[in-house]
Amino acid sequence: MTRSIIKAAEWALGPKTGEGAPEAIYSALCMACGAEAPASDDSPEPVEVWALKHTGLNPAHRQYKAVVETYWRVTPAEGNPYRELDAQGS
Repeated sequence: MTRSIIKAAEWALGPKTGEGAPEAIYSALCMACGAEAPASDDSPEPVEVWALKHTGLNPAHRQYKAVVETYWRVTPAEGNPYRELDAQGS
């Protein structure tokens, strides 16, 4: 087994992609009562509809905290020794 210390290596940060990985997860929180919209993968529309309906049922509830989760992955960039190791492992 060979051990090395890599003093400088380039990495790339980008969206986590792959089968079953959502592009984003959307939700919202009513600032008046704390009610929370069910989370929605890849589309904000169900959360927007929930907020509009919630305000329709509760006319004084007009402010929401929008929550959008995305996921990142760091991968070895060209010239990074880990790039070759990753290619061998897959």
